[in-house]
Amino acid sequence: MPKCKLLTLIEQKRMELVDTVAKTGLNSAAAMKISKELDTLLNAYQREQTKRRKQSASR
Repeated sequence: MPKCKLLTLIEQKRMELVDTVAKTGLNSAAAMKISKELDTLLNAYQREQTKRRKQSASR
């Protein structure tokens, strides 16, 4: 997935998490679910960054 697309999805999910926490609380099931989705996106972004660094280093 392109870096800019991942960043957009991360920001959208972050805002969704903030809104959900404000409405349902930090430990609600909904907040936990969204938090896990955000973690998945952040991990994907980190993997992309690592892959790009390795590609740059091998040139």
